[in-house]
Amino acid sequence: MHKDCIILAGGMGTRLQSVVSDVPKCMADINGKPFLHYLCQYLQRFHFCKVIFSVGYKKDIVMDYILSHRDEFKFAFDFAEEDEPLGTGGAILNALSYSDTDDFFVINGDTFFDVDLDQMQAFQEAKMADCTVALKPMQKADRYGLVQINPDAQIQSFSEKQAGASGLINGGIYCIFRNSFLNIPFQHKFSFEKDYLEKYLNERYLYGFVQDNYFIDIGIPEDYSKAQKEIPTLFTPSKS
Repeated sequence: MHKDCIILAGGMGTRLQSVVSDVPKCMADINGKPFLHYLCQYLQRFHFCKVIFSVGYKKDIVMDYILSHRDEFKFAFDFAEEDEPLGTGGAILNALSYSDTDDFFVINGDTFFDVDLDQMQAFQEAKMADCTVALKPMQKADRYGLVQINPDAQIQSFSEKQAGASGLINGGIYCIFRNSFLNIPFQHKFSFEKDYLEKYLNERYLYGFVQDNYFIDIGIPEDYSKAQKEIPTLFTPSKS
């Protein structure tokens, strides 16, 4: 299946400033390699044709790394540059001119979720979904809002963060039907989560693809520390 992916790689990492202060969040060091290295290795398992790096904050660091390591990647790539912060939604729109696939993937540059993306795309096509969101079952979901789905896996609601919450969380991976997405008159800057997923919940076919696989968000120092030990183990020779 021909498929492209946008990596949202422009985040500053405000909550990580105490441990990662001089590079974009996706370039945070994990066992001697940037977090972005592992995301790219992960994507290579699914034979993407092209990866578009959406870059903003200290974008030259990201671009220099990818260009200097281009021989390690089996996919074509482009850079969608932001001159000002566009929000997650604006970043996706800005990057879409570099892709022409009917369905495209988006992943957050500060999250690793070990989802089978081939299965996720097949699910998207079978449901004829406008957008499929990868969902992770989480026992301690205090940091995250929850997502409710019906028995057919169609998303019913998004809820705010709650102390002591458990359930399905948004895992930061999306498969989006291009024509449906571009048919909405978005603002230049907007939030994909608030201004698309939540706002158009009842006007678009949004589905949840549940997988209980490894997940980590390096957005806070505690989980960044965990990632140092855990992520490299996912990329041993037997896993590649």
